[in-house]
Amino acid sequence: MSGIKVWDGRAYPLGSTADEWGVNFALFSQGALKVELCLFDKAGVKETHRFEMAARENNIWHIYLEGVKPGQVYGYRVYGPYEPQKGKRFNPNKLLIDPYARRLVGRLIWHKAIFGYDIDSPLQDLSFSVLDSAPYVPKSVVTDESLFDWEGDVPPQVDASKTIFYELHVKGFTKLHPKVQDAKRGTFMGLATNSVCGYLKWLGVTSVELLPVNAYMPERHISGKSNFWGYETINFFALEPSYTLHGDSDNTGFKNMVKQFHKNGLEVILDMVYNHTLEGNHLGPTLCYRGIDNESYYTLDGNNKRYYYDSTGCGASFNLQNPYVLRLVMDSMRYMVEEMHVDGFRLDLATSLARVKQEFSQSSGFMMAVRQDDVLGLVKMVAEPWDVGIGGYQLGAFYPGSMEWNDRYRDVVRRFWRGDERQVGELASRVSGSSDIFGTAKRSMWTSVNYVTVHDGMTLNDLVSYNHKHNVANGEDNRDGSDANWSFNSGFEGITKDKAILDNRKYRLRAMMATLMLSFGTPIIRAGDEFLNTQFGNNNAYCQDNVISYLVWEAINSEEINSIRFVKKLIKLREKMGVFSYRNFFNGAFIDKKNGIKDLAWYTEAGVEFSQSDWYQHNRRCLSYVVNAKDRLYMVILNANVNNIKWKLPSFKKSYKWSLMLDSSGLFEGEYGPSSTIWVPAWSVLCFEIKI
Repeated sequence: MSGIKVWDGRAYPLGSTADEWGVNFALFSQGALKVELCLFDKAGVKETHRFEMAARENNIWHIYLEGVKPGQVYGYRVYGPYEPQKGKRFNPNKLLIDPYARRLVGRLIWHKAIFGYDIDSPLQDLSFSVLDSAPYVPKSVVTDESLFDWEGDVPPQVDASKTIFYELHVKGFTKLHPKVQDAKRGTFMGLATNSVCGYLKWLGVTSVELLPVNAYMPERHISGKSNFWGYETINFFALEPSYTLHGDSDNTGFKNMVKQFHKNGLEVILDMVYNHTLEGNHLGPTLCYRGIDNESYYTLDGNNKRYYYDSTGCGASFNLQNPYVLRLVMDSMRYMVEEMHVDGFRLDLATSLARVKQEFSQSSGFMMAVRQDDVLGLVKMVAEPWDVGIGGYQLGAFYPGSMEWNDRYRDVVRRFWRGDERQVGELASRVSGSSDIFGTAKRSMWTSVNYVTVHDGMTLNDLVSYNHKHNVANGEDNRDGSDANWSFNSGFEGITKDKAILDNRKYRLRAMMATLMLSFGTPIIRAGDEFLNTQFGNNNAYCQDNVISYLVWEAINSEEINSIRFVKKLIKLREKMGVFSYRNFFNGAFIDKKNGIKDLAWYTEAGVEFSQSDWYQHNRRCLSYVVNAKDRLYMVILNANVNNIKWKLPSFKKSYKWSLMLDSSGLFEGEYGPSSTIWVPAWSVLCFEIKI
């Protein structure tokens, strides 16, 4: 490339910014002594130019290259001391990704050159590698995304109180989809097809939560395991290249997917992993942040800076206490909203993002920054409110306006429908919105994100088919994955043709899905649960880039179709009832004292409200609630007994008209009305409408 003119450029914005004359490059590094910008050919193979970034302002190195255009491939080499015991890990032999790169080219090859140290040395990371990593690492690309035509795209802005999340994996959802073209399977454009968007819209979900889509390089690690889920991010702006079509430039595939989702009234929620990166612990590779400024980007061990403080279980916590790192995270989220038009975020291990001096703080820089941000205040923010550090479990502690995954809901629903004793009190609290967790902070009822299954754990079908995890395929002798699955195989481990066992599984599976849809809070459905998808008992399929993790659409038969229709019916019922869009928690107050109607009341099978002693009956496996819906009431009965149970319906001071809206088992028979005695089928959920 000839004719490049070099200027000092500007410190902001960070990253590479193109204009009509050239490109400005800006990189934060507090500890660096020298920074070089390396330009490569379009394929990212041959280095063509190298420039020293001589200008430095407030720890930001910058340069402007007149004559360089969008599409230019580049990387950085950062010079400084290599003193791991002091937390300094500079190594100019390692080509580094721009933290603000909007696109990457090339794949990551797990070669020993990508490590900052000599992996063959007995000194491990205290040694120094002189191997050039450039041939083995992805490179950054200058982008110009201003030309994309959004065609007047309007975000659906689904009200939080009416949201139904649907969690899916980009590749796993479409890799085996028969109505997606082969070339588009496993990509953003595969999700953008009419068959996929139409199915999700028909099903009735409102907000599609994508497992991580930022660049994470799924190729097999030096350990031999692939990175399928994507929870090892290397860049928070660039998208995972394997999810884009060959030749796709400037993120058009992702944008087309978002645009198509929006046209179908569907929101796009991104699962963002800001708590750690692909670089891992002190023995991990040097690909980006570690080589740019290890002390700034990661939280180091206060007693020995060679090692990292790790509240994530993944090697090293990202250091959001550093203002430049916090800015990177905030800029990333704003970019995804403003440029990519996404509708919200699910924050992985969110407690790690809000730690101050290793302790969780509601006054952390991250919490304060997100709450005051005008852009992020308009989108959904969902926290996974825990990490593995001390004091890491923080369910209920995030800021008003955010949502939180509620694992206490997950556990009690699983245990109740497994038939465990002493669950009804906890279940009632979770089904009614978890006011004991979120109500004291004056938060809304939709704050609780209720789930029975998500990517991490067994599928819904496996919960009723396996007593134990079956993770041998992961290569860790079945040691990985949780042992607390609260599952029950119905009498046989795994696949069977026994009709009685299959029937029991169907009843309990449908009862759990019905409970989810008839609970107050915000439900999330794991993709494939609606059609009985299985992972064959694997509850930790993070490294299974194969049929264990793919949704097998062609295996759907009449039983699976019936299950899909059942879930669709539940979603429609939830919408029709209207009560689940309430924002304020219930308090058991009378709405109509004359006729004995409360906002929410719990009833036993005797047709009377629960007494204090009823809640403590250790062998109780059934309960019901009646909720007020202004001009009508709804009664939901949950029976986890192994047998049908005689149930007296409550009587009110007026005689109302009763209608059966749902029987999850399909076995209910009999007459019903005020004071009627009915038989509630085993393992079933019933819902009655009571017109006032």
